[in-house]
Amino acid sequence: MKMSGKILAVALALAMLMFAGCAKEESNTVKIGGIFPLSGDVAVYGVECRNGVEMAISEINSNGGIKFVEQDENGNPVEVYKMIELVAEDDEGNPEKSVNAYKKLVTKDKVDTIVGSLTSGCTAAITALAQAQKVLMVAPAATMTSITDAGDYVFRACFIDPFQGTVGGKFAAENLGKTKAAILYDISNDYSVGLSTNFKIAFEQAGGTVVAEESYTKGDMDFNAQLTKIKNAKPDVVYLPDYYATVALIAKQLRAQGIDTPIVGADGWGGIVDNAGDEVLNGFYSDHYAADSTDEKVVTFVESYKNKYNSLPVSFAALGYDCIYMLKDAFEKANTTDIAAVRDAFNATNGSYVTGNLTFDEKRNPIKSAVMMEIVKKDGKLTPVYKATVNP
Repeated sequence: MKMSGKILAVALALAMLMFAGCAKEESNTVKIGGIFPLSGDVAVYGVECRNGVEMAISEINSNGGIKFVEQDENGNPVEVYKMIELVAEDDEGNPEKSVNAYKKLVTKDKVDTIVGSLTSGCTAAITALAQAQKVLMVAPAATMTSITDAGDYVFRACFIDPFQGTVGGKFAAENLGKTKAAILYDISNDYSVGLSTNFKIAFEQAGGTVVAEESYTKGDMDFNAQLTKIKNAKPDVVYLPDYYATVALIAKQLRAQGIDTPIVGADGWGGIVDNAGDEVLNGFYSDHYAADSTDEKVVTFVESYKNKYNSLPVSFAALGYDCIYMLKDAFEKANTTDIAAVRDAFNATNGSYVTGNLTFDEKRNPIKSAVMMEIVKKDGKLTPVYKATVNP
């Protein structure tokens, strides 16, 4: 029994040393989870966002990491830097898989901070879980109004659908000078429904008339019946609030029907220039930033992204990039990894980032401007260029 006691004591001592070593290793890093649609119908969004997130983390880590100020044994301030570690999961743009990715990150990887997911449906599937488990969650691009209703641990980096739909309606009426609009939207998609509703309100408030409203459901491929009705209504602008792949398909059929009006959309169009042809010319969409901006932060971001990924970053990359820098600033302001304190510091964000000067309202939605982009042809290639800014 005496020998067993010694063995037990040694085993306990070794276990404590191993635990201390693990704790020390963990304390030198800040682990952040990421949920992105890296495959599936909206993979462009996820890949771009992950690229932006990874680029921000690489920049921060190459400069030493996140800075915390601690005290040495004499009470003197000492700077301590912690590296950021990203654990990324692919939810394929599927809400059920978003939940699985979330549970894996929180239970297995032990993260208490998550960036993601991208689409509103996938993000909405995990907000209640994040709030209940006190996981700080920052949605880069989920624009549906109710996303932050889950509670005070849920934030977003993008503007919300009512603002974006309003921007589209005002732009069509005031900037393009149009008076008769048609709307074609996905009735099964909250994002598309919310945008179309607020576009109609803003367009009519600006003196315009909605002459046709047609709908379809996810997975539809033939829109000719709806487009025939739209053509007969003789609109001078058509609003298409959906994601890039569906918009590209609709635009091709729309032009084939001889509807040559301007088409207007929202941030779901991000990436469309690489997935469509000339049918999207005379197209305009609301977005979170303009890659051709002369703002110093934007210029630096775009140049760095092009050098790293050999492509022009769409807004999802910029939003992901901003999420990481906002989190860095919050960790440093809180001067702790205690997630409740970091949440409070994040809520007090007031700074300049790639997608604008950001502060949060009482529902943790950012207060910032939107831009309208126009799709043009430059050097034989479709390119989105800055057209106008709309302030909140």
